[in-house]
Amino acid sequence: MTLAQMTPRLPVLSVALAALMALPPLTPALAQDAVPAAGLAADEDQGPLRIEITGGQVEPMPIAVVPFFDEGGAGTLAADIQRVVTADLTGTDLFREIPEDAQVARPEGFEAPVAYPDWRAVNAEALVTGAVALDGDNVTVKFKLYDVFSGQPLGDGLQFDAPRAGWRRVAHKVADQIYARITGETAYFDSRVAFVSETGPKDARLKRIGIMDYDGANPIWVTDDADLVVSPRFSPDGERLLYTSFSSGMPQIMLMDVATVQSRPLKMEAGTMSFAPAFSPDGRWIVYSREKGGNTDLWQMDVATGAERPMVETQAIETSPSFSPDGRQIVFESDQSGAQQIYVMPADGSGEPQRISFGEGSYGTPAWSPKGDLIAFTNQNGDNFHIGVMRPDGTEEKMLTESFLDEGPTWAPNGRVVMFTRQTPGGDGVSRLHSVDVTGRNMRPLDIEGAASDPDWGPLLP
Repeated sequence: MTLAQMTPRLPVLSVALAALMALPPLTPALAQDAVPAAGLAADEDQGPLRIEITGGQVEPMPIAVVPFFDEGGAGTLAADIQRVVTADLTGTDLFREIPEDAQVARPEGFEAPVAYPDWRAVNAEALVTGAVALDGDNVTVKFKLYDVFSGQPLGDGLQFDAPRAGWRRVAHKVADQIYARITGETAYFDSRVAFVSETGPKDARLKRIGIMDYDGANPIWVTDDADLVVSPRFSPDGERLLYTSFSSGMPQIMLMDVATVQSRPLKMEAGTMSFAPAFSPDGRWIVYSREKGGNTDLWQMDVATGAERPMVETQAIETSPSFSPDGRQIVFESDQSGAQQIYVMPADGSGEPQRISFGEGSYGTPAWSPKGDLIAFTNQNGDNFHIGVMRPDGTEEKMLTESFLDEGPTWAPNGRVVMFTRQTPGGDGVSRLHSVDVTGRNMRPLDIEGAASDPDWGPLLP
């Protein structure tokens, strides 16, 4: 469906969703109405309901997600969608579910009035009602959000139309709207993560790259395990994927079109090895590590022309680059000081690298937050590994995790959550993906079958 064919229904918004891998973007005006900008106060007609997210402890907001009504042929699909919406919200640790057996005042239908005093009696602060209809292979989902204490809806209800196969994306979009309206932040549920699946013994791992929903569901394999592959990295629009392949016997950067799952190697100078790639925020440049003659430096490549140019050339090893969201700076790791540390420099190469890590131990795999306010990193201090964050100038360093081996942080699209790899010790140690809130709260493993590593969190889908 084209943008011209999408017709808004007011006050309910209709958005056409493509199944799983593709989705037409909202028009700018509708998108602005649908999701408030991060950090803005709620409009007067949306009431005072708001979670203020700070660095301290946040008491989860009690929220009741009423079983979604079946308005025609939905069957178990209504319950499945409600389950995903609830899991998205409560998984943030910012919301506490009012269980169904305590929901004593459920409306009799989607359009029925809400008995606010009864919901206040069970301490609900927010209420979500929804309805699902299935017509052939098309599903329609609509929902409303209510501020229980002010006794009014929180904005207009919304409606989403999609192929049945895209029902989980619809559920994520419903949860995104609820999260954004209550927190004032951009949400992150309707997004994807590229990762490396691992099978086989620890000393002979077979690896393939997959792309999945942010919560581990719907994995799609985009490479096989015939060749060793590592370091998948999304383009800013999520339509391309960089990764490093060892199919030629040495590391070589590959560029994949996600929609067609077709890959091609980036053309590099003969006799060089390339790895650890990352896109610039505008998608024009790729910055990567290039090894030649035993020396590893940072280089840039113009994606359109293939033209290369050096960024950092020293006798040290420079790797793991990451752009600032405005594209003006890069952060990377280097051992030029004698130990693995983190440096920041202008992306155009006009200035000298400045070291920003000065804590105990070694630092690596830096990743710039989408907000631009923090840099996540891996820290090794003695026998322990940590995922930490610091300001771009190196101040306000904070460790979020500690374990036998935590490494490789990647940011949610809104800069609220960090995902990383955690490996268990021993000869049969297994790598699993975990996430943690930027405050250090809400540590949890990702629900995904088998071992996995090296996540890269893609952009919020349109």
